[in-house]
Amino acid sequence: MRIIKNLKEISEKLKNPVVTIGNFDGVHIGHQALFQQVVKKAESIDGTSVVITFEPHPIRVINSDKHFPLITLYEQKVELIAETGVDTLICIPFTREFAEISAHAFIKEILCDLVGIKAIIVGQDYSFGRKREGDILLLEKMAATYAFEVIISAWIEVEGGRISSTEIRNLVREGRVDKAEKLLGRHYQVRGTVVRGRDRGGRLLGFPTANLTLYDELCPKMGVYAVTVEHENTCYKGVANIGYSPTFQEGRFGVEVHIFDFDKTIYDQPIRLNFVRRLRDEKKFSGPDALATQIGRDIEKAREILSGE
Repeated sequence: MRIIKNLKEISEKLKNPVVTIGNFDGVHIGHQALFQQVVKKAESIDGTSVVITFEPHPIRVINSDKHFPLITLYEQKVELIAETGVDTLICIPFTREFAEISAHAFIKEILCDLVGIKAIIVGQDYSFGRKREGDILLLEKMAATYAFEVIISAWIEVEGGRISSTEIRNLVREGRVDKAEKLLGRHYQVRGTVVRGRDRGGRLLGFPTANLTLYDELCPKMGVYAVTVEHENTCYKGVANIGYSPTFQEGRFGVEVHIFDFDKTIYDQPIRLNFVRRLRDEKKFSGPDALATQIGRDIEKAREILSGE
């Protein structure tokens, strides 16, 4: 997949481009279906399938005073879009200046004059441009003038409900990662670097853990989870705790994962954590022995859940 990180990199119009545009946070199964539709349409006209997105997420620029956690950070979003078979990803740097571009100018100057679109595929409630002033009616009006096709994509529903990034974000916050999986088409994932912890997992409890520093993505609800762990192209099974380790009363938030059947030293190395199912709330135990007993139960339950993974 060709990645264009700045509109100035486009020196000539693309070949018969079929375009879709959006933030695509999560790259959920609705997004994936849209991308596949773009790919098929491009193939039918001997063209180029194109996804246009923005970095950073527009909400982070427009409402910069509020923290807006992402389902997928940029690196993962690019990987997931590439997996759908899209030819070209155009990632427009989103600034306050760019946010002031009118919907009309966006269509004419960027989509038509620069990219040269032949078709655009969008959802039924698509809006764009300054203060979201552009809509499908404007697209269709300008399509007649600039000779491109507008295709409206049907909603993708799961269990009778519409898929949305907002719904997935809420599910992850609630710890309902198994439900989020159905909408994402994969387990919810966070990525981070393994850091030195408080050196008590293996020494004190008998269960060594990798301590993870998250970057800037959405963190699931505090508690204990059955997980899979990706490290150096190998996937392991494990159990993770998100929270403050109240038994030790240190008040430090952290993500710790005990990886099954694993004895490597991986400090300062990146890992990916896939959340399969939430097992229980985090709770305070009477001491290390009681906590170790519960961890043993958590591991047994997690192994059972992950046996089919």
